[in-house]
Amino acid sequence: MWYYILIRNVIPHFNIKGGIGMKLSILIPHYDEGFEIIKPLLDSIAIQQNIDFSTLEVIIADDAKGRPLSKTIMNGYHYPFAIRYTQAEIPGVSAARNAALDAAQGDYVMFCDADDMFCNVCGLWILYREFDNGGFDSLVSSFIEESRKSDKSVDYITHQTDSTFVHGKVHRRQYLLDNKIRWNNNLTIHEDSFFNILCQNLSKNVKFCPTPFYLWKWRDNSVCRHDPKYILKTYNNMIDSNDALIDEFIKRGVMDKAIVFVATLIFDAYYMMNKPEWINQENKEYRDKTEKRFSTYYKKRKELWDSLTPQDKVIISNQIRGRVVMEGMMMEAITIDAWLKHIEEMEG
Repeated sequence: MWYYILIRNVIPHFNIKGGIGMKLSILIPHYDEGFEIIKPLLDSIAIQQNIDFSTLEVIIADDAKGRPLSKTIMNGYHYPFAIRYTQAEIPGVSAARNAALDAAQGDYVMFCDADDMFCNVCGLWILYREFDNGGFDSLVSSFIEESRKSDKSVDYITHQTDSTFVHGKVHRRQYLLDNKIRWNNNLTIHEDSFFNILCQNLSKNVKFCPTPFYLWKWRDNSVCRHDPKYILKTYNNMIDSNDALIDEFIKRGVMDKAIVFVATLIFDAYYMMNKPEWINQENKEYRDKTEKRFSTYYKKRKELWDSLTPQDKVIISNQIRGRVVMEGMMMEAITIDAWLKHIEEMEG
């Protein structure tokens, strides 16, 4: 069971400093959210059960172009855990998360968005139990998305294993440092996938937690969940994210991963082009721009694509197709080979 609990406005203050014995750093990028936005997250941490708050710190990292979340914005509220502040040197959510990571002192780190919260009062206890039970390099948990139905009523959707969102992921800090895993400062949209996939594919010590404890809250001004054309407008950013990921795998000599994720994007793009919104002539501008960007990507990665065996292509194709069919994909108008030939003949 998970809980969505409101607590009283004033929480007793404890003078706690970070440092030795710090088990967990909760890292929060901040742009211009006021205290009323971040307060539910901090409150939901404060009501966690059976946790020694002296082993926990929260680090708020201000975006270089955002509004600083100074102690005055905190408006006199105090919490039973250390809260520290840092500033990104360059703009963007990835840079803010890197700044928070650089400031962290905990054995483990967890990235939370300022407008989300914990939905399970035993969530941190679950994590601490894993810390003490051999630990992990990365942990992927189920998480809950707060959404809205067509009639505007509230809906809660449980997401299982996932590499798309930052939500509900926890990492051993030394693992990130030893492997130089950082957020890519050049990515500000679909940046989560780059970081998550690196974390989950450079280690064999990855655990899954089936119990949700993270709530991706609904915000009325959230672009990604309100704009029906968000994916159409940002698919090029997804290609950029994958392109940067492949460069990273190649640099690290992990060629098998590079090949798999090239094929994953190629099949994803192919099947996405068969969804109604991509076929709709009203969206021709987005399709043309996406195919042009994909053409550059495909020509760059074609050698890796060609190195994949037909059997492996079938396996990856079936995985991607099954998901996109559930999202409303229509029957393919042309084969993937015919589509890739069309792509290859485009001007990059």
